[in-house]
Amino acid sequence: MRINLPGWLISIVVLSLAACTPVQDERDKFVSGFVTVHEMFWFADHDSPYPFTTSGEISCVYYPDFGIEVYFEPAGYIDESSIGTPLNKAAAESLKQAGLTPNVPYSIKKGADLSEAREIGLKSCGEQMG
Repeated sequence: MRINLPGWLISIVVLSLAACTPVQDERDKFVSGFVTVHEMFWFADHDSPYPFTTSGEISCVYYPDFGIEVYFEPAGYIDESSIGTPLNKAAAESLKQAGLTPNVPYSIKKGADLSEAREIGLKSCGEQMG
């Protein structure tokens, strides 16, 4: 049995299905990533001195409201309940607005240049965002 539907009817059905398909809102996008860092291996890829007092992870989170947030979390404090040390303005502002403070030991060397650490975090999320 063959059903002959007029072309206009098929077009209406296809358009109505497309119109009902939800569009992903930019606010729903979530991207995260991390890079493990250690003082012994830092100098192989970086020009500035190792900026942290211990090994750990430079992590990033992307939320459209703030941009890419970059944090440092010392080894042993890397889990879902940890709030890392913010390494960029977006991370600091996000924590401030959420009323949160870092709950990991402060592990940034006094006077350290964090520019390369921030770049690592930004690059990690940038790669995830494609």
